[in-house]
Amino acid sequence: MDVKQGFLSLQNGSDVRGVALALEDGAFVNLTENAVNRIAASFVSWLSKNTGKAPSDLRIGLGHDSRLTATALANAAINGMASQGATVFYCGLSSTPAMFMGTLFPETAFDGSVMLTASHLPKDRNGMKFFTRKSGLDKQDITEILESAALFEYAARNLKAEDSPLMKLYAKYLREKIISGVNSGEKPLLGLRIVVDAGNGGGGFFAKDVLEPLGADTSGSLFLTPDGEFPNHEPNPENKEAMNAIRDATIQANADLGVIFDTDVDRMSAVLPDGREVSRNAIIAMMSAILAPKYPGSTIVTDSITSDHLTDFLEKHLGLRHHRFKRGYKNVINEAVRLNAEGVTTPLAIETSGHGALLENYFLDDGAYMAVKLIIAAANASKTGEALSSIIKGLKTAPYECELRMKIKCGGFYDYGIQVLKGFEEQAKAKGLNVVQSYEGVRISFPGGWAMLRMSLHDPIMPFNAESGSQDGLAKILNQVRGLLTEYCELDTSPIDLYN
Repeated sequence: MDVKQGFLSLQNGSDVRGVALALEDGAFVNLTENAVNRIAASFVSWLSKNTGKAPSDLRIGLGHDSRLTATALANAAINGMASQGATVFYCGLSSTPAMFMGTLFPETAFDGSVMLTASHLPKDRNGMKFFTRKSGLDKQDITEILESAALFEYAARNLKAEDSPLMKLYAKYLREKIISGVNSGEKPLLGLRIVVDAGNGGGGFFAKDVLEPLGADTSGSLFLTPDGEFPNHEPNPENKEAMNAIRDATIQANADLGVIFDTDVDRMSAVLPDGREVSRNAIIAMMSAILAPKYPGSTIVTDSITSDHLTDFLEKHLGLRHHRFKRGYKNVINEAVRLNAEGVTTPLAIETSGHGALLENYFLDDGAYMAVKLIIAAANASKTGEALSSIIKGLKTAPYECELRMKIKCGGFYDYGIQVLKGFEEQAKAKGLNVVQSYEGVRISFPGGWAMLRMSLHDPIMPFNAESGSQDGLAKILNQVRGLLTEYCELDTSPIDLYN
């Protein structure tokens, strides 16, 4: 692999991901200090071209999550950017959304920013996310930066960055949103107990610097101390063990709300006082219900695997439109931006993964901001003796569901996956099944349920989702789907057989 291809192999859609830490029997380290140094230098060049500013006039923020490789890679990135003449501001342990907000706060006014994070991935991984004052970078921007990175020499000088108070400014920004939203003085959360699970990532600030100064009781919170070993559970709101931890903590603390973040705080889920999880379809429903009074009749953009019950809730209970789109948080956000530009009011772009971006917050996928919206709703509901859960009481859930991942065993997996999807759709229609519109993959509506087969964004995997109102109904769906896939020998359908 030549140098250019080596850099391009680090692309993960609209950001950079790689193995940064050597572990015994671990994967090959490809996100080295050398690579980060040169990618950071290339970002300066890209930012200079896109802002019209000379590199020496650029102000660039740099933050990181709690990973073990954070300090070494931060130093490498600082050297890479400063070697090109940019002034670098070191923000320390940060959240990804805060790094974008640093481009907008007048006290920081970064021209661009870089966040070192690999979200919820294992401790040996790390990555880079990039922002301008407009938004996070798109896939084509990352490709351009990585292609150019090969042209830069490694800058080994020990250059310095200026310290930035970004996280203090960001916490203040969130506190002010709560004060304004609850409108009951400088301690609007007095009497509320809110449990936070930061998963030993970067979200501990939310309890200490946002909630506690506003009067909230955060006793019972979990794993607020940053630790790149992630010793307690995967810092991921989609992880079953993580959700069990925040559910148990919420119940034990007799809390009014539990909130859980991923490592870099751009995703979140929640738990109600009785232990019910507000995640996946439920977090979409709750955020939509909170926004519906301000945006009546508006459109909510979600990813493709949301349930039919969610559509019913959004459209029949809230009077909104549900627009399913492609998986990938940037895909969902960009679709919402496009709809608004065309005059279709779209206040929310959100995935079942917990990535949620609001029109009122720059379409920034910000887990802490979503938590703020839930907390405001909970505080206001408590004033009238209502429970936060009341706003989604019309949401039904499918008692039986599955999410399976089927491997493509041959080379050229993308072309083979497209072939499978085409044949799957044709056979479904030939058998009279109800194939419904989908912007990716193939979705089939069954009596009392649905199923969807699609391609993974990056891997030789075909994810499959199904829901039904009964165990027998789910078994029938799985059997019918299995029958539609029998001729595709290079697709490992054993997960269907094992589940069924």
